[in-house]
Amino acid sequence: MRKSLIRIALILLLLPPLLAAVAGWLVAPWYLHPIRRELTPDLVREADASFALTRSQREDFLVLTADGVHLRGWKVAPPNPNGSWVLLFHGVADNRAGVIGQSEFLLRAGYSVVMMDARGHGASEGSMSTYGWLERNDTRAVIDALNSDFVKRCESIQWHGPGGPVCAPNHIFALGESMGAGIALQSGAADPRIEAVVAEASFANLREAAYDYAGFRKYPWLGKTLLAPFSWTLLYRGEKLTRFPLTEISPMKAVAGRAFPVLLICDEKDEALPCRHTRMIYNAAHGPKQLWVVPGAYHTAALGFHPEEFKRRVLAFFATYANTTAPPSSLSPRPQHRVESSKGRKTN
Repeated sequence: MRKSLIRIALILLLLPPLLAAVAGWLVAPWYLHPIRRELTPDLVREADASFALTRSQREDFLVLTADGVHLRGWKVAPPNPNGSWVLLFHGVADNRAGVIGQSEFLLRAGYSVVMMDARGHGASEGSMSTYGWLERNDTRAVIDALNSDFVKRCESIQWHGPGGPVCAPNHIFALGESMGAGIALQSGAADPRIEAVVAEASFANLREAAYDYAGFRKYPWLGKTLLAPFSWTLLYRGEKLTRFPLTEISPMKAVAGRAFPVLLICDEKDEALPCRHTRMIYNAAHGPKQLWVVPGAYHTAALGFHPEEFKRRVLAFFATYANTTAPPSSLSPRPQHRVESSKGRKTN
């Protein structure tokens, strides 16, 4: 009887880690090839209706990346642009239509926006999603193409009189949601032309995100202990499939590597990527930083739950750096402050 009990106990103890390891192995390809949400004619019509409200004009934007992938998206300009551009990054298994709400209030404020489908998403090419490893270089290609368009238009203008046409964006910022937030942060670290980043519900790194999914998005401690083999095999097989160091895909390391201004937003009731991720990024950042914990909001729902506060904070943040005359690489550090919630106290 005693031997039987020991045998049963061992089975119960070892079976969950074994099943977790198998699950991680099976999930890895899906993790790298998320569902592609097509950019349907209905989504385009909805986007155009939104742009019409702000009297903005969209233009198709095709960008060729360094590894030969064609990214498709839009450049959208308001009727009275302020000269600054915001790169908008959507979440996983989504497309550019997923950031229409963010584009609308930015366009109203005079910001022009770039809305690209990430590689492997929407109408863009690409065989897989790498959550920032390749996408940060894609962002560099997007900025290069944006600047190239400015130069071409300037060359086509016969300018007379003092001064001259504007041949580059005044400022370039970024705003991302979920996966897009992680890409925006890693892009900001890789390209100093991005002067400031707003990131909502980013992952800290892929291993930390895998813990949440291993713990059924409710018990990350379970994903770090009994079911930890899920993340081990997920990342191991992912690296074998991609030949990329997936453990190095880390917005947390990105903000530690380059000091640039960040507004980090986490949603209080987020179970997909809990506030633990955003706090880890906040603690690692050594540039100017703000943290807003959004009361009552679920994953990437800050704009829906607190629209006016979301708009106010984002516009105030971008305005702070749009008004500076220093180049982005030499911005002097500003006071760091942390905002715990809409009703929380702010400390310098």
